[in-house]
Amino acid sequence: MKKKIALIFGVTGQDGAYLSRFLLSKNYEVHGVKRKSSSLNTTRIDEIYEDVNSAKFFFLHYGDVNDGQSISQLILKIMPDEIYNLSAQSHVAVSFEMPEYTFSTNALGALKILETIKNSDKKIKFYQASTSEMFGSTPPPQNELSRFYPQSTYAIAKLAAYWLTINYREAYNIFACNGILFNHESPIRGETFITKKIISALVKIKFKRQDILYLGNLYSKRDWGHAKDYVKAMWKMLQQKKPDDFVIATGKSYTIKQFILFVSKKLGMKISWKGTGLNEKGYWNQKCIIKVTKKYFRPSEVDNLRGSSKKAKKVLNWKTDYNIHSLISEMIDHEIKLIQSQVDNYS
Repeated sequence: MKKKIALIFGVTGQDGAYLSRFLLSKNYEVHGVKRKSSSLNTTRIDEIYEDVNSAKFFFLHYGDVNDGQSISQLILKIMPDEIYNLSAQSHVAVSFEMPEYTFSTNALGALKILETIKNSDKKIKFYQASTSEMFGSTPPPQNELSRFYPQSTYAIAKLAAYWLTINYREAYNIFACNGILFNHESPIRGETFITKKIISALVKIKFKRQDILYLGNLYSKRDWGHAKDYVKAMWKMLQQKKPDDFVIATGKSYTIKQFILFVSKKLGMKISWKGTGLNEKGYWNQKCIIKVTKKYFRPSEVDNLRGSSKKAKKVLNWKTDYNIHSLISEMIDHEIKLIQSQVDNYS
């Protein structure tokens, strides 16, 4: 039986790494696209190359969604059955500082891929990584029928790509799906994302390798799941008879402060709080270890995101293997192993 061919833009990111492993387990030939840079930036997918069987069917290419010609050439050369567009400038805070680059990458990148698919002789299925940030200030629970009200250039660009995906689906009969994914984390999450930042910092503080954790809004609420569960949903969308859009979420949300409580409890660190607003501080063993700073507040805040995945559960038969506590445990274990390996290297 001929292997299906998948092409993943943004393969070196968290989702790209997990999706690659998942597709290889489904007997796919996987092609990943990464931007050319001075650093290799392949640590998340190095394990695939180390697995002799997987490496035979995993191929890495250089490309950039901001370069339409290179995107077109890659797609027409590989002629995949499925394309997953996970490539993005994915930091909301950075989008306020680099709005033009963010919009070009997140919106026009999707357009360039869709244009190539439209002009291809092959029926290529397309997955667009949309985001819960598109809902912005719309009250929860948010589902496929909720109003979009984006609060950042990142979210606005993602919303443009969302509508481009629908437009090309309807205008050109392309099998194109939007996955509106709420926050999803893992041990290989980027260091600047809030869950990774909190867990990494608290583990380091416990092991006396860091003194203070600086945070922004402690009371914004997010719906956190595990990336392993969410990449399965991406794949399931492209296996349906008809293309459609789906919200992928756990249906439960917690504040940043609650997340800290979950982490500190698993680490055996009893944190007490004093003060309010910018003066609120977290203490452990009578020492201040958490401070709030204006630096990490966004120009426009998204206060409460909580998704409803009723449609995905019914249509895709999608379900989760992780909850917030098993996710945190896995992330903590990973951080502790990193510290222990550093100790071993220096001993």
